[in-house]
Amino acid sequence: MQVAFHLGAPCTDDDMLLAALNKNTAELAALGIAIPEAGQFRTVLRDTMRALKGKAASREITEALLDAILGAGTPKRLVLSDPRLVSINRLVAQGAQFWPAIERQTDNMRALFPEAEIEFFIALRDPSTLLPALFRASRYDDFNEFAADIQPEALRWSEMLQRLRAAQPDAQLTVWANEDTPLIWGDVMRALAGLPPDTRLKGESDLVASLLDKSVAAQMELYLMTNPPQSTAHLRRIHLAFLERYAKEDLMVEACTIPDWDQTLLDRMSAAYEADLLSVAQIEGVRMIAP
Repeated sequence: MQVAFHLGAPCTDDDMLLAALNKNTAELAALGIAIPEAGQFRTVLRDTMRALKGKAASREITEALLDAILGAGTPKRLVLSDPRLVSINRLVAQGAQFWPAIERQTDNMRALFPEAEIEFFIALRDPSTLLPALFRASRYDDFNEFAADIQPEALRWSEMLQRLRAAQPDAQLTVWANEDTPLIWGDVMRALAGLPPDTRLKGESDLVASLLDKSVAAQMELYLMTNPPQSTAHLRRIHLAFLERYAKEDLMVEACTIPDWDQTLLDRMSAAYEADLLSVAQIEGVRMIAP
């Protein structure tokens, strides 16, 4: 059995990826691919991880876990998406690191399915927009208190991914830049489900549609129905055309809400992030989905 863990990161797709895949539940189930809804697995998954404390689950425990998640049967591929499986929002960034506990937590995930092939999927996001988003999603009222021990300009996704590769050398690792997600949404869906590149899925236009006015999104849906794309590349060009002409600017460009962060700091952080993405693409054993 293959188990694909989609770890977020938090404040990237906001569970839209899981929702889009759930539109294809019956078709994927026929291929042996299980995409349970969040309520079917998140609590039992975390509870079992805590109970095992890193010890490998017995076959009986794994079977009981699968029964609790799926009801019955063992799929060829199980997709589990939970942006809080590694940590709560407040602990996503600490000091100069993203996910300082990634090694221990992924060990705990593997312990749930010790006989399975494990894959990890992560969306990367510019720290200049991610940290404010994490703050807004937290219980904190003061950003300085929230970020007291965080070094914003030192954060590098490549550092976290190198630690993850060292901790899980035989697990496939797939990443992408959150900023690219509208154009690669279908590619991410297929990768997570383990499907061939040109497989068509329901929900491939969901993220693009969310960035358009409802009337424009309806126009795009009608256009796609009357002019079916001939390939995933063709669909991407259609998406790009609608985004370039009709996308809501406030959703495409996020304004910073942190008073102490000026444009110079934001520019430095974004430039460092762009350079870091180039480093990520060079990490051996990491698959990067790009437009």
